[in-house]
Amino acid sequence: MERKATRFCTGGALALALAACATAPRPAPPADPVEADIRDVSGRDRARASITPVGGDLRLRIEALGLAPGAYGVHVHETGRCDPPGFASAGAHWNPDGRKHGKDNPQGMHKGDLPDLLVGSDGRGTLELTIPDAALSGGAAALLDADGAAIVIHAAPDDYRTDPSGSSGARIACGVFN
Repeated sequence: MERKATRFCTGGALALALAACATAPRPAPPADPVEADIRDVSGRDRARASITPVGGDLRLRIEALGLAPGAYGVHVHETGRCDPPGFASAGAHWNPDGRKHGKDNPQGMHKGDLPDLLVGSDGRGTLELTIPDAALSGGAAALLDADGAAIVIHAAPDDYRTDPSGSSGARIACGVFN
């Protein structure tokens, strides 16, 4: 009787060891997001943006805090600077693939082209989307290169086809990703 019990324990221990070896590795935890406080020319907070790496893509979320109701063109820009009054220091749209502007442009679209931010009568609006085939750092489609990146809210809606900025008007608010 003792002999059978010993064999059972030995066999059970071996089965547990083999099961532990066959366990799939745990996926890596999600990377920390980079965030930007988007401010107007007076320095007032108007929105907050975050970008989180998810697989080989970037997940972007923007939450408007105090804009007038309406639709606003929003774009990720290539330089991490937001010098008022016109925020021209943010440079052009983030465009690592060298394309034209807009989802409706047959030669488009930039990685920095985004849908319009829709703001309700309470001054709030949310935009969430995935930027495919992009990374925060490393590789040809890296967002955060040596001079960083910014996110800009424009005064008017984007027409999704006119190069270089979708006829979305003046840059009214800007934030640097860090």
